[in-house]
Amino acid sequence: MELRLQLDNNRDLQLLFGRHDLNLKIIEKELGVRIVRFEQGIKIIGPDPQAQKTQELFHYLMTFVEKGKDVKKADIVYALRLVEKEKAIDFQRLAKEKIEVSVKGGLITPKTRGQIEYIEAIKTHDLVFCIGPAGTGKTYLAIAMAVNALKKGLVRRIILTRPAVEAGESLGFLPGNMVEKVLPYLRPLYDALYDMMEPDQVEQYSEQGIIEIAPLAFMRGRTLNEAFVILDEAQNSRPDQMKMFLTRMGFDSKIVVAGDVTQSDLPASENNGLAEADRFLGNIPEIKFIHLTSEDTVRHELVQKIIGAYEQTNNGSHKH
Repeated sequence: MELRLQLDNNRDLQLLFGRHDLNLKIIEKELGVRIVRFEQGIKIIGPDPQAQKTQELFHYLMTFVEKGKDVKKADIVYALRLVEKEKAIDFQRLAKEKIEVSVKGGLITPKTRGQIEYIEAIKTHDLVFCIGPAGTGKTYLAIAMAVNALKKGLVRRIILTRPAVEAGESLGFLPGNMVEKVLPYLRPLYDALYDMMEPDQVEQYSEQGIIEIAPLAFMRGRTLNEAFVILDEAQNSRPDQMKMFLTRMGFDSKIVVAGDVTQSDLPASENNGLAEADRFLGNIPEIKFIHLTSEDTVRHELVQKIIGAYEQTNNGSHKH
């Protein structure tokens, strides 16, 4: 079968094809088709189902190009794997799940079914808990949704918070510069924001109070209205801190709580607020709990191979 796909905006085709047509080569390898460029677009040559799937993939990838974003290898590989694995997910559905952030970040896309469910939960619920291991995008996707909500005018500010475990509740009474003391705890939140927004915009919004990044202890006594609030590393909050935080929720606000219950830095004798919330609040229909697993871990394919090699060497005795 031969399908012809006309592509009008020639100036953007470099974003689609990649340097030296690398993306075309990846698609050929992944789908077992041949792709030939011609003046008006491309020809797709291969078995019927594969050619059709290739055409649908190109329509999906063009939604990146239309927003001025270059198509990366990961965008292709993860989309193909997801559509192959999940019968309920096709390229049209994936196109709707992209999160628009600022001009710099362009578009952020969920890479697994669990991540799609997480994004849907944030859209439809005011309070969402996301529990899962590192590398599953818990915090990154929540911050992308927060930036998107701010951009659309759905909220007036973003508040990002983490427990500063070692400093504890005495944090506010420590001498010296508070920022210096808590920055190591909060740095990952800044890193995610800088991925999505220009640094000077982050700084400007921070000065204006539109973006606030602060330790959990600083949430006490406040009511958070018209805000998108994210509590990260929630497994390091004590039950009383979690209750304090959740009861800060104000009108027209959205709260996302993210953490990994298996990685708490609290003393072994102490319960953690995330595990307790999972037990106590699971039956409230307005609260959504999303449990991500290692299947939702998004890593560079070389990392996957390194982990596989170690597991093979150790006869599968060590799990990551």
